[in-house]
Amino acid sequence: MPDSLVTLGWREWVVLPGLGIPRLRAKVDSGARSSSLHTDAQWRFTEAGAPWVGFRLTHGKARGLVVEAQAPVHDERDVIDSGGRRERRVFLRTPLRLAGCEREIEINLTNRGAMLFPMLLGRTAIAGLFTIDPASSFLHGRPPRPPSSADTAA
Repeated sequence: MPDSLVTLGWREWVVLPGLGIPRLRAKVDSGARSSSLHTDAQWRFTEAGAPWVGFRLTHGKARGLVVEAQAPVHDERDVIDSGGRRERRVFLRTPLRLAGCEREIEINLTNRGAMLFPMLLGRTAIAGLFTIDPASSFLHGRPPRPPSSADTAA
């Protein structure tokens, strides 16, 4: 455990490099046990005999950024949402980069299209490394925009 905890605001920019997501707004929520990631669509398949999930995420200004990713299924279990509804969700494990720190976290996939933030960062992802200042937002800035193919064309 680090000597001191890194302070987060109630909302922060995160990077999910293992899923090819270079930056995403997340609501930091110590009241939620698990972390959730918005998906527009999900599909299941088998890779080398193991269950995998593919998904599409649309986010950004006017939902203009589309990312498709895939990952092995870590688990599948029921989650009770903030409205009290029980839903069976797929869980994956993937690296999270936030505030100069990187750690592997567990994320469940669900449709958060009606929510303001495409990701909810729950307490199991922040435990032991981060603390929250509920009066602050985006304390660690916005990760740089990844270069587009137009930027790198010769």
